[in-house]
Amino acid sequence: MTTQAPDISANSFLYDERDGVATITFNRPERLNSLTFAVYRELSETLIALRERASVRVVVITGQGRGFCSGGDVEEIIGELFKRDMSGLLEFTRLTCDLIRNLRLLPKPVIAALNGTVAGAGAVIALAADLRIAAESAKIAFLFVKVGLAGADMGAAFLLPKVVGLSKATEMLYGGDFLSAQQAAEIGLYNLVVPAAALEAETRAWAERLAAGPAFALGMTKAALNRELHMSLEAALEAEAEAQAICMLNPDFREAFEAFRDKRAPVFNRN
Repeated sequence: MTTQAPDISANSFLYDERDGVATITFNRPERLNSLTFAVYRELSETLIALRERASVRVVVITGQGRGFCSGGDVEEIIGELFKRDMSGLLEFTRLTCDLIRNLRLLPKPVIAALNGTVAGAGAVIALAADLRIAAESAKIAFLFVKVGLAGADMGAAFLLPKVVGLSKATEMLYGGDFLSAQQAAEIGLYNLVVPAAALEAETRAWAERLAAGPAFALGMTKAALNRELHMSLEAALEAEAEAQAICMLNPDFREAFEAFRDKRAPVFNRN
């Protein structure tokens, strides 16, 4: 049964919460789910609210129609930006960066279910998710340079080289060209490509598997991935030694051991 949580209110996208999985669905299919100021702000606020929401263990972000997200809306955002001075422009660009920051700081797995075209800011949202499952139609482009902007937008120049390597990231951010879903999978940008009809079921299966897993350990893993992006090997080794010792004190560690010993599936703490 779908439950609408009273403290998660969504006006600019759809929000569904069921069996430990929160699904956020961009809902402007007639505009290829382009982003407005309201979407940026509300999505960022929702991600903050989900940090402490024990009933949610996995988050899925997807879109309706032919597009996942085509980036900033030309009329509602770009036209407005021409009216702003430097201070006003920085206010907007920092708002967009806050979204990516809150996506990465959410201590829960985030799956981007890419139902169609992924472009501009939509591509960075997908990039900032932990996992990406794509329909065969989900071509992707970091097309900022195509409109006279730096390819370094919303953390793309930081995150993309770490996913696909510096050389390929440079090619993608300089050119701004689309890659097919299959090409994106070949370079490791997409984790999986499936027929469009299978996207929802495949995403749900991944989400439910993660939701049934050890929430504490998954949160520690994501925190380590974030923290170690700019650590030396020596610092990373010490950080992982400390993180693992902390996990060993968590009840999930003993539960996994006892389940193995008893030849049964573990039942992990859901908080």
